[in-house]
Amino acid sequence: MNRFATALGAALLALGLAGSEAAAQRGDPQALRIRLFGDLRSLDPFISPEYMARNHGYMVYDTLFALDARLQPRPQMVERWSVSEDQLTWSFTLRDGLAFHDGQPVTPADVIASLRRWAVRDGLGQQIMALASAIEPIDAKSFRVVLRQPFGLMLQALAKPSGQPPFIMPARVAATPPETAVTDPTGSGPFTLRPADWRVGDRVTYRRNPAYVPRAEPPDGLAGGRRAGIERVEWVYLPDAQTALNALVAGEIDIFEELPPDLFPIVQRNRNLRLGPQDSVGVQAIFRMNQAVPPFDNPRLRQAMRLLVDPAHAMPAYMTDPALWRDCRSFYTCTSPYATQAGWVAPNLEAARRAVAESGYDGTPVVVLDAQDSTISHTFALVAADMLRRAGMTVDVQAMDWATLIQRRLSRSPGPNGWGLFVSAPTGLDGMDPSGHNAMRSACERTALPGWPCDAEMERLRNAFVAATNDAQRREAAEAYHRRATETVPYMPLGQFSLVRGYSARLRGILDAPVPVYWNISKAVE
Repeated sequence: MNRFATALGAALLALGLAGSEAAAQRGDPQALRIRLFGDLRSLDPFISPEYMARNHGYMVYDTLFALDARLQPRPQMVERWSVSEDQLTWSFTLRDGLAFHDGQPVTPADVIASLRRWAVRDGLGQQIMALASAIEPIDAKSFRVVLRQPFGLMLQALAKPSGQPPFIMPARVAATPPETAVTDPTGSGPFTLRPADWRVGDRVTYRRNPAYVPRAEPPDGLAGGRRAGIERVEWVYLPDAQTALNALVAGEIDIFEELPPDLFPIVQRNRNLRLGPQDSVGVQAIFRMNQAVPPFDNPRLRQAMRLLVDPAHAMPAYMTDPALWRDCRSFYTCTSPYATQAGWVAPNLEAARRAVAESGYDGTPVVVLDAQDSTISHTFALVAADMLRRAGMTVDVQAMDWATLIQRRLSRSPGPNGWGLFVSAPTGLDGMDPSGHNAMRSACERTALPGWPCDAEMERLRNAFVAATNDAQRREAAEAYHRRATETVPYMPLGQFSLVRGYSARLRGILDAPVPVYWNISKAVE
């Protein structure tokens, strides 16, 4: 367990364990009800960078490899694999028992079609396809990837846990044009989804897949046996935190993800509830600027933000306990082996004001998108707006829900109906190194995330990291990539902290995993 999980345990213990007088109501032992941070709006984890789509993917799909609790890739759908002596041919054999929800066996053709669709948008997938001379079946259970030159991150790419994980779907579904969202939720994972059970703005109901054959190993992070211990898993959309808390106390939901810090003491005082880390890595709060339109199309103004953003000022606005956040002044997660402060400048408000004035900023209002149903996004949106005003900038804060923000941030239009800045908190997994760091991608409108950073040198340095053949080369490339980012400023980190969930004391088997997953969980029977 990492530093954040350890600190979380110590900090929560200090709150006391007094029980409430009233016992919580008990729910259905065969239904796990969860209040997630948002509403599922897309079933396509390859098109949507939204974590709701990723979490949906883990419910219905499986992956070739998966990260264990030590963040090492382990086989998942794969039974065995080998790589040739020249490191150019990777061969993989699928394990027995793999079948899609419609009863059809998983074949190499399904795997290849899924990987090709995944690679359209994912940077690591693009690298594999650029290097591959062939991706082809060997027999009914095996396939191979033949490369033109060695690629040392093959297993890490196939085990990529977040951003766009390489989920495996039926070839007929993977044939959906890459610009068209998948609507058929057929996968081969531990849960199934019927289209009628996806009700936008209300709930999503997953059902245990009785035909799923888990691996024999015990669960370990995202790896090992994925055993569904509950018949139904319901994601309930409750945008109001107090309503969600009331539902948790009453036993109407079993898990409250992203529990706001001001609710920690209430949950901890209730003997029927528990607090715990939501994931094993933590998240990095960021504010992301729209570089396609004024005023942040001005690189000098973006550079002024380096002087303005101070994690020591921003973090306590959300997480008041200093044991649960970190003043992480790096684009990389500070627990990453590549973490560095190369090129970083110390925040200084007076210097930031001068830099804003000298940038030529003309008073163009910055439209700040404020997702009020997300405590994290809402809090830091107000913090960001306050920072901008302190630096002498004009700010237009516009309230909405998170689902609307997701759609609004796709706009590249200027003015009050567009956007200038939004806040999110991507998982630390997505900030470990250049290869999977989608927030730093600077490939313009092609594959960069909304905000659309555009810098050819950033992409060259990222490719240098991916092409590196040893750790020394990777460290050098990672530092150069980070130093360049301090010049182009693809976004600004606000600090690193641990997400917390509140949950029923009846639950057993919640995994210490790098992303929240809902297999292995059961309910104690009274």
